[in-house]
Amino acid sequence: MSWKTAYRSFYYANAEAPDDIVLDPETTALLVIDIQNTYLDPKDTPEETARWQPFYEGMRKTVIPNTARLIEECRKRKVEVIFARIACLKPDGRDRSLSQKKPGFNYLLLPKDLPEGQVVPELEPRADEIVITKTSDSALTGTNLRLVLHNMGIKNVICCGIFTDQCVSSTVRSLADESFGVLVVEDCGAAATDELHRRELEIINMIYCHVVQLDEVLTFFR
Repeated sequence: MSWKTAYRSFYYANAEAPDDIVLDPETTALLVIDIQNTYLDPKDTPEETARWQPFYEGMRKTVIPNTARLIEECRKRKVEVIFARIACLKPDGRDRSLSQKKPGFNYLLLPKDLPEGQVVPELEPRADEIVITKTSDSALTGTNLRLVLHNMGIKNVICCGIFTDQCVSSTVRSLADESFGVLVVEDCGAAATDELHRRELEIINMIYCHVVQLDEVLTFFR
């Protein structure tokens, strides 16, 4: 099944197939969202670590290798590669948005220089690549990314990363509201479970973005 017919929600089940996508490298950016060391660390208990094992395996075997390939292919095509990561500027985290202060899974206290908050080594940004530090779920609303993209003449943004149903979705919706063309690369991202990942892709596909596979997106460049 191609990107034109996959991940159709109720709203778009009978919609016409979208037009072909053509990307100009000069006006396209790749945004890698929150693939940070902290999310691959063991949890507080062995039981919780075991519960997350499918996520860890998917990240190591699929998401990180595929994202590394996507990054290199974009670099070859002179596509701007940008990284977004969650990190706070104050050691006590009081500059964080409310979503990152609430108790539970989404609570994060990652001062910007801690190793846990850095991009995983397999995807290490180059010296000239932009790394956006965010204290909100959306990489657009809580940073100067909007200004950066406009200043560089970016019109289309390829998104990948974690978590599909949280920061990726929030970022995609913000980008769409700002009239950027958005692609989400399905096999370069994950949620805590595959079910959550696929369900969120159905929700955002066709209205906020187009959901595509890695091999598909590489054919879109003119």
